[in-house]
Amino acid sequence: MIRLKKSIQGSHHQNRIVLLKDNTLDTQLLVNEEERTYIREKLNLEQRLIEINRYTSKLIIVDIPATKDENSTLEAWRRQGNEVAQWAKKEKITSVEITPMMYDTAYLLAFAEGILLGSYQFLKYQSKTEKTKTTLQEIFFACEQLPGKQLDELTILTTAVCQARDLVNEPVISLNAVMFGAILQQKSKEAGIHTELLNKEQIEALGMGGLLAVNKGSIDPPTFSILEWRPENALNSQPVILVGKGVVFDTGGLSLKPTAKSMDFMKSDMAGAAAVAGAIQVAALNQLPLHLVALIPATDNRPGGNAITPGDVITISNGATVEVLNTDAEGRLILADALCFAKKYNPMLVIDLATLTGSAVMTLGIHGIAAMGDQCRELFSMLKESGERVNERMVELPLWDEYDEMIKSNIADMKNIGGGEAGAITAGKFLQRFVEYPWIHLDIAGPSFLHAADHYRPVGGTATGVRLLADFFNSLVKQLSSDSISKL
Repeated sequence: MIRLKKSIQGSHHQNRIVLLKDNTLDTQLLVNEEERTYIREKLNLEQRLIEINRYTSKLIIVDIPATKDENSTLEAWRRQGNEVAQWAKKEKITSVEITPMMYDTAYLLAFAEGILLGSYQFLKYQSKTEKTKTTLQEIFFACEQLPGKQLDELTILTTAVCQARDLVNEPVISLNAVMFGAILQQKSKEAGIHTELLNKEQIEALGMGGLLAVNKGSIDPPTFSILEWRPENALNSQPVILVGKGVVFDTGGLSLKPTAKSMDFMKSDMAGAAAVAGAIQVAALNQLPLHLVALIPATDNRPGGNAITPGDVITISNGATVEVLNTDAEGRLILADALCFAKKYNPMLVIDLATLTGSAVMTLGIHGIAAMGDQCRELFSMLKESGERVNERMVELPLWDEYDEMIKSNIADMKNIGGGEAGAITAGKFLQRFVEYPWIHLDIAGPSFLHAADHYRPVGGTATGVRLLADFFNSLVKQLSSDSISKL
């Protein structure tokens, strides 16, 4: 991981990055007249990253004009940070010093965040990486106003994002449900989080029929991870529960998926689980005064053995029966058991994250999260605002009663698919049947895994949800501290 350090302005680091704002070339910038003229010419041409080669060192001028709103400007700085990350990779730069000619700490941190996230690589299975590996190791900040605590928090956040990306990118041959549970347990314990890993026998004792049904086609057993961060100074008397879909690989079961751009990247079907694990880790390492619990049901979905078949009826742990008409609509089955389990905590709020539907992808592409909420308007709005700040934006879909008609079954309490229309919504309506508390559902199928890089979001796993939840937790702490949220 790239190290972040503070330095004294004008120290001796060879490669410098100078941050401007609104096309303003500060007179304090130490360049000669020829260089100053060159920089002005490029700025007038609206070039935002200007390189001056001093042969023994590089000087990079970065400029971002103000955009239509604060959140857009923050995102522009992140994206420009990514451009610097790609430049550093190309030039084989090992360290840089950032000198801001503006004094907005939020912009500086967003820029650094873009560098860190843009430097991410998953090279574990490549034998020759000399030409492609990022060499950047240290970033120094010549900025007296920047608290060291904020650098530490940024390091914790981006490390969690990168670890979640690693998990999503890991193939199932080396990350089945048992291995996944063991990694979650290890990482959580290192962060001071209480962990419990339930095995198949314990899952059977709890009657988790959804998780067990999806697992019937696999030779590997399922797991159910419980990660709990409960500090003594927690501001919430009732916990916030996170539920993450942990399908470590999804063939579609007997309703087999096609291969190209479908089954071939279904190692990513546990992106929701990776995100909630990363988010609770960030909260614990930052010692946030919040009681949080992450619930992660995990299995693969295969067509082997005694796999469930279309037409089977299964029983979820709360006694509800489900007619399974499509075995590729499996995520909602394992989430149903986890949502039922969440009830025992009498939660303040439950948020589930899942790569749940192709419908969400078709509706929003890679840029939006399909969101639905019930009984929690104030908290939903807070989460949506966090999404705008970190550019993991939510689009609310309705939970109208009419959609319930689409999941009615002739032989069971409900069926697991609603037909060809409104697929993301009917999946949400299915999950709603298992909640009796304030609840938000986030379908992250579109932005969780990319086939082409999008600025600081790389090809492969993006860890969508980690930054969103981390920002939401910070907002929740502020609100609870000021007593502006009613006791729930």
